Amino acid sequence: MLRNFTHRIAGLKGDWTMASFRQEMVAKIRAQVGDGKVICGLSGGVDSSVAAVLIHEAIGDQLTCVFVDTGLLRHNEAEQVVTMFRDHYNIPLIHVDAGDLFLGELAGVSDPETKRKTIGRLFIDVFDKESAKIEGAAFLAQGTLYPDVIESVSARGGPSAVIKSHHNVGGLPDYMKLKLVEPLRELFKDEVRALGVELGLPPAFVGRHPFPGPGLAIRIPGEITREKVAVLQQADAIYLDEIRKASLYDSIWQAFAVLLPVKTVGVMGDARTYEDVLALRAVTSTDGMTADFFEFPWDVLGRCATRIINEVRGVNRVVYDVTSKPPGTIEWE
Repeated sequence: MLRNFTHRIAGLKGDWTMASFRQEMVAKIRAQVGDGKVICGLSGGVDSSVAAVLIHEAIGDQLTCVFVDTGLLRHNEAEQVVTMFRDHYNIPLIHVDAGDLFLGELAGVSDPETKRKTIGRLFIDVFDKESAKIEGAAFLAQGTLYPDVIESVSARGGPSAVIKSHHNVGGLPDYMKLKLVEPLRELFKDEVRALGVELGLPPAFVGRHPFPGPGLAIRIPGEITREKVAVLQQADAIYLDEIRKASLYDSIWQAFAVLLPVKTVGVMGDARTYEDVLALRAVTSTDGMTADFFEFPWDVLGRCATRIINEVRGVNRVVYDVTSKPPGTIEWE
């Protein structure tokens, strides 16, 4: 029925391809930017990386990537991002170590929306400061996706509800003199991955699990501290390592750990412990709009829990989240 409407009644040809989208978007970027310079907000994730490579193809060295290390990234991620974009892609890159700034502003903050908005505000402040150093910078590029828009605002004036704010949605403050370039704004995650392959990015990189803009801040319900971030980074790295060893990584849309503001009694050796609970989350999905929890083999979950408890100081209990979306969102905050 739908094909009859689109092809016979509406007269559409069905000849859209990702290659044609690439060509069309390159032309649009060139037309929008002209001779201006663009700063790209690079997080190191798939979305911002695909956006950066696409924009670099369109305008070359008119693009400068700014990588803001918020102190809330995954284990060793900052080093990996700098190495990949400076050495491999040869894209101009400014690395800003702003961990002290972000963690300082988030001290004592527990409300998830306040966390997101604080991170968004600081993110823009850092970019404003860096853009002032780049002569002729007139545009800010972001890896905003369509699900971000849907969850944050009513994209086209419709009745859709705001689920949660995303720091890269909603425009820039009036004082910031940069115009937005968002080439992925109407794409879903699976389409972004297809575009990444079309652009020649390594399949292993394009297949990386999504990582939220606010980073680990929304995977630590309650107050955030540098110590909690370090615990979560270590536990998350162990979890993903075990998933890869079990050859399950590519079967999962997104997997991550959440450090809960809950302590429980445990036993380590002959001693009583009273330490934190860590939740593991893994889901399957195609576009991130809906998701089902991943059905792990029990032995894999068991190995994850054993390693985390034995290797991560401060955690004495591991639980697994079996909530689908809806009713839950993929991230906990």
